[in-house]
Amino acid sequence: QVQLVESGGGLVQAGGSLNLSCVASGPIFNIHTMAWYRQAPEKQRELVASITANGITDYTDSVKGRLTISRDNAENTVYLRMDSLKPEDTAVYYCNADISETIASDGDSLHFRNLNVWGQGTLVTVSS
Repeated sequence: QVQLVESGGGLVQAGGSLNLSCVASGPIFNIHTMAWYRQAPEKQRELVASITANGITDYTDSVKGRLTISRDNAENTVYLRMDSLKPEDTAVYYCNADISETIASDGDSLHFRNLNVWGQGTLVTVSS
C-alpha cells in the first residue's frame, strides 16, 4: 500500500533549526499536492505548508520566513526546513499527500484511485 514516512523530528533550542523529511512509497501513479501539518497538545491540527506538483507553495502566516517546504519528485520526497524555531512551534508534525495509487483491475486499461495519505507523525520540541 501507499505509505508516508516522516523523519527528522527532535529537540532543539529556541532559535535553532531542524529539517524534516517525508518519503512516499508504494504503487504510486502520481503524487499531487504534498503538505505538512502540525498538532500541538490540546490544539487542533493545522496546515503549516503545502506544495503542488509543479512547485507552488503556500504557508500559514505564523511560519512565513522561517519554514520552507520543498519536494524532490524523483525521490517522492517532501521536506520542511525549519529555522528560527520558537517554543510555539512545538508539535507533532504530520506529512500529508494527495496520491493517485495504481490498483489491480480486469481489462486493458490502467486503473487508479485517489487517496489522501497521512504519515505517522514526528515530534518537534522547541525548548526555551
